[in-house]
Amino acid sequence: MQDVNTTIVMDFVLLGFSSLHRLQNFVFGAVLMLYIICVLGNISIFLLVRIESSLHTPMYFFISIFAVLEIMFISVTAPKLLAIFIQTDNTILFYSCFSQSYAFNSLGQAECFLLCLMVFDRYLAINKPLRYSAIMNSRFCWKLSVLPWLLGFSIASFPTVNTFQSDFCGPNEINHFFCDSEQMSDLACSDQTVSKISSMVACFTSIILPFFAIVGFYIHIIYTVLKIKSKEGKMKAFSTCSSHLIVASLFYVSATVVYVKPKGSHYDKFLALVYTMAIPAVNPFIYALRNREVSNAFRKVSRQIVLQFQR
Repeated sequence: MQDVNTTIVMDFVLLGFSSLHRLQNFVFGAVLMLYIICVLGNISIFLLVRIESSLHTPMYFFISIFAVLEIMFISVTAPKLLAIFIQTDNTILFYSCFSQSYAFNSLGQAECFLLCLMVFDRYLAINKPLRYSAIMNSRFCWKLSVLPWLLGFSIASFPTVNTFQSDFCGPNEINHFFCDSEQMSDLACSDQTVSKISSMVACFTSIILPFFAIVGFYIHIIYTVLKIKSKEGKMKAFSTCSSHLIVASLFYVSATVVYVKPKGSHYDKFLALVYTMAIPAVNPFIYALRNREVSNAFRKVSRQIVLQFQR
């Protein structure tokens, strides 16, 4: 007998925060505020790195790429969630749902690779200071910056395609505020063995491996820094890594809490809200407040803008 595609689902229903009637306005205001802060903050970081010549170094180049990635990452979920609150229409088309899921997973995985790339840059700066400038030239930095995007979008395509080819014959309700790939897979009425295996392989390749690479690089960095005799030298070396260490820790800790903990908690969606929106909104402040060069550059550019308006 010939196989027939039994997909009859034309759209999905995102339940979002519909059960929290009294908190709807609060959540809407929080999401809108976080989205605005994230976009404005990361645009400021990006423009600052591009405008200020003192920040034209590989480290800040990768930070500017990370800022663009953060804006795209939060923009995958926030606009639809805000539209659900305003329009009270929580449906999303079948193809749009898979597009959102693919973009979310791709950008999230690209962040993992980019965080690994950023600590690799710090590893070379601290462990190979004499060869650093020769290795991390402008051309090589541009080539490296493309790598996270290629890996993220390539790896995420395999589980997305496998799930997309599944049969969906109902139900179509997703108990989340975005198209979570795991919940979409659970809604399929065909065998999901291949899809789940590809998801696990993608998770290991794009999340677990970069995590261990980051830990390995930091072990080497700490070992090198501890051998520096002067206290000032140690502080200077550690200061170049502190912002990245905080951002990477927040990213992996929040992701672990959301995806590794047992499912079904009443707070799952709130935890996901922290991971997908609160952390991207906080990151610009970490780079600005924890980094003296960024703070000085921001004050310098601000003074120049004020002087321009006064003329």
